[in-house]
Amino acid sequence: MPYPDQDKLQEKARKYSSLKYGLSIFDTAYLVVLLFLFQGLGISGILARIISGLAAKEYQALPAYLLAVSLAYYLLDFPLNFYQSFVLEHNFGLSRQNTGDWFKDQLKAGLIVYIISLVLFGAFYYILRQYPANWWLIVSLAWIFFNLVMARLFPIIIIPLFFKSKPLSDQRLRQRIMDLAGRMKVKILDVFEIDFSKKTSKANAAFVGWGRTRRVLLADTLKDKYSHDEVEVILAHEFAHYRLKHLFKLILINSLVTMITFYLIFKSSSFFLSFFGLSSLGDIAAFPLLLLYFVAVGVIIRPIENYISRRLERNADSLALKVTGLKEAFISMMEKLALQNLADPNPSAIIKIFFFDHPPVKERIQAALVHTQKIL
Repeated sequence: MPYPDQDKLQEKARKYSSLKYGLSIFDTAYLVVLLFLFQGLGISGILARIISGLAAKEYQALPAYLLAVSLAYYLLDFPLNFYQSFVLEHNFGLSRQNTGDWFKDQLKAGLIVYIISLVLFGAFYYILRQYPANWWLIVSLAWIFFNLVMARLFPIIIIPLFFKSKPLSDQRLRQRIMDLAGRMKVKILDVFEIDFSKKTSKANAAFVGWGRTRRVLLADTLKDKYSHDEVEVILAHEFAHYRLKHLFKLILINSLVTMITFYLIFKSSSFFLSFFGLSSLGDIAAFPLLLLYFVAVGVIIRPIENYISRRLERNADSLALKVTGLKEAFISMMEKLALQNLADPNPSAIIKIFFFDHPPVKERIQAALVHTQKIL
């Protein structure tokens, strides 16, 4: 069933998306400027010397430095962050959080990022000092292993920190999803619903976890507004990623990007260290330089990653339609989901290249209309 005032909602989606894209570009540019100034003006070096002088043990310097830098960046980025993730979402009717709950989520997310960063960069500095000749390869393997571990822990540790979940109460829908998993030869622990509606009006569904932690997560904002046919084709798409080994392919791609990034740092960092007047990459004062590498590689590689991801998404759509045969449900689901989440249905080519890791909704619907049950 079409949404009322569909044209108005589509225009609203275009305005929302344009603001999000602009803010994202500005945020990235702002981060680059801050990192460059922090490194180039010697502020990082001063902070590193102060902390090293105060630290009783050498290993205490990194946690203190990371904490100081994280707090400084959060304060400097706060106006943009608050507008982008709170004010804008409320202005477009997408957020249901009050400021107190928003701050709680910010605190939890900040602590998680801090702990993960401490583990990753702690490993980086240790390996760099112990294995100076081939540190880039060992660090890459260590980071890849850590990411695999986090993929397993994410649904059982991280998600519950932000959303409450419970087994899906709709037993007919649960059984339908379990039957679909059986048809597609996907083993899952169970189907859970999470309380998205307490924070947002957006809808989503996911198939997350590894091994025994593998589970289906349905947002209550999706479960309560979509037909069983629509939910089934959504989950068929998620299961298709597993059947087509897309996760494995994405892990390989991300692992390759990680190795390329560290190899570039290994080969070229001496020039940039000299440029900024730094003596060693192992000095925590060079931390902003490391982040500049990650930002630069991320911007350069993003169009390639997005292109690959869009192809995988098309393949998953194709298999989902082949397994379920629910073409009409797929189309109606896409239209409803785009309007509910205020997704830009038909972005410009440049926006698509840099921001879309899924095909735009218009393309996905057109592909469904001419679906030939052939996986590209």
